Amino acid sequence: MDAVIDNLPVFLEGFRNTLGLLVISGVGALILGMIVAGLRISPIASFRGFATVYTEIIRNTPLTLILFFCAFLLPYLQFSPGYFALAVIGLTVYTSPFVAEAVRSGINGVHVGQAEAARSIGLGFGQSLAFVILPQALRMVVPPLINVFIALAKNTSVAGAFFVFELFGAARKVTNDRGDQVLAILLAVAVFYLLITVTLGVIAGRVEKRVAVLR
Repeated sequence: MDAVIDNLPVFLEGFRNTLGLLVISGVGALILGMIVAGLRISPIASFRGFATVYTEIIRNTPLTLILFFCAFLLPYLQFSPGYFALAVIGLTVYTSPFVAEAVRSGINGVHVGQAEAARSIGLGFGQSLAFVILPQALRMVVPPLINVFIALAKNTSVAGAFFVFELFGAARKVTNDRGDQVLAILLAVAVFYLLITVTLGVIAGRVEKRVAVLR
């Protein structure tokens, strides 16, 4: 374990970048996913069609291809905010359809009478969705959303192939210096990922109990 202890600052830097990718991309995907979910149930057919096409295309495109587009084609098009930001964009876009489908399943689980009651007091579609439907839908989809974010945490490792220094980038750097300690290095990376996923699971359990009481 001396290879891990001696290079702990390297692992911590990779862990910090992995957390940054997870948090920023997760928030972005949640916002974008809720917008896409709203468009999927919009009364305007063109919005529904756009959201459906977006969801199917992005959800069935490999993450590597999306990150490749962000890392190489966006800079070619004169948009280059840095590889970390480009990785955030790619992860946000890739994760948003999965968030959208989880949220849409929650929206479908809200009793139709809720929307009718909102319309009866003069609320429009957007107001009904934002103030009546979504708050109830989000309470129902805490577990699937946490699963999406756990998958996102694992997907951040792909960003390491596109010039972002995250956990696997740290492991690769340390392995190049200490090739005789590969097993210990990989175990250290696994522990860092477990810190993220177990924490997300604990948060999910507590949030689920809280919303169950509120419900």
